[in-house]
Amino acid sequence: MSWMDRLRGGFAKTAERIGDNLTGLATRQALDTSTLDDIEEALIASDLGPEASRRIREAIAARRFEQLDERGLRTILAEEIEKILAPVARPLEVTGFPRPHVVLVIGVNGSGKTTTIGKLGHWLQEQDYGVMLAAGDTFRAAAIEQLKIWGERIHAPVIAGKEGGDAAGIVFDGVKQAAATGIDALIVDTAGRLQNKSHLMDELAKVRRVLGRLNPEAPHDVVLVLDATTGQNALNQIKVFRETAGVTGLIMTKLDGTARGGIMVAAAEQFGLPIHAIGVGEGVDDLRPFDPRAVARAIAGLPPA
Repeated sequence: MSWMDRLRGGFAKTAERIGDNLTGLATRQALDTSTLDDIEEALIASDLGPEASRRIREAIAARRFEQLDERGLRTILAEEIEKILAPVARPLEVTGFPRPHVVLVIGVNGSGKTTTIGKLGHWLQEQDYGVMLAAGDTFRAAAIEQLKIWGERIHAPVIAGKEGGDAAGIVFDGVKQAAATGIDALIVDTAGRLQNKSHLMDELAKVRRVLGRLNPEAPHDVVLVLDATTGQNALNQIKVFRETAGVTGLIMTKLDGTARGGIMVAAAEQFGLPIHAIGVGEGVDDLRPFDPRAVARAIAGLPPA
C-alpha cells in the first residue's frame, strides 16, 4: 500500500466524522446565515477549532453561492485547510554544526514518543544521515528497553543507563560519542511527566545546560509528539510543553486510529508551530514529512489532487 493510500486510510474516520456532521447542510435550498452558522458549528464539532471553522465559514460566505452541494463544500474545506496547514509544514532538517545535530523529543507517556523516535531515526537514515539514539527517559525501565529494541531494528547505536539514572549524564555521553564517531543526528528520548511540571522543567533545564557546554546551539530541535486520539487535550499539551520545554516543532501520531484528525488544523491555527511529520501506522515506514495539500484533501474526504 502506498503512503498516499495509508494517509487517506488514516484520515478516513476524520473525513467520515466531518461528513456526518455536515450531512444535509450543503444541500439546503438557501445558503443563508442560519445554514452558515450550522456549518461552522459542524466544523467545530469535528475538532477543527473555532478559528479555523470561522475562517472556512467566511470563505464559503464570500463565494456568494445560491446553493452549495456537498462536493463543493468539501472542496472549499480542503482549500481552506491547506491554507492553514501550508505555513507550518516544515520537515525536520539536520543542519547543526558541529555535529551531532541534537533533537530532544518530548511528550506525555503513551503518546507514541519512543516509537516515533525509532521511525524518525529510520527516516533520517534514509537520507544517509548517521543516527544515534539516547535513552533520556530514565524514569521508566520500559522506555529504555523499547528504545534499545528500536535501535536494533534500525541498526542505530543507543546510549542508555539504568532506570532512575541521570538523564543529563546520558545526553552528555551521547553527544560525546556521537561527535567522536561522526554521527550526524542524536535523537534524545525524554521523560513525559506532565503531572509534575516543575520537575520536568528542572530536568530539561539541566539537559539544556549540559548540551550548552558541549555545543551552544544545541538542542537544535525540541519536538513534541502528540497523540491525535486525545483531541482537544493535545492543544493543552502544546501549551504546557511550549511553556516548560520551549517546543520548536510537532509530530502528530496515531492518526490512523481516530476520528479526531481535525485537531491538527486547530493546532496549526492556534499555535503556528512547525509540523514536521505525521504517523499513520505502526510500521517503520509509517512516519513521513507533513504534506499539507494531501492532508487537507484527506481530511475533507477528497481523493489526491
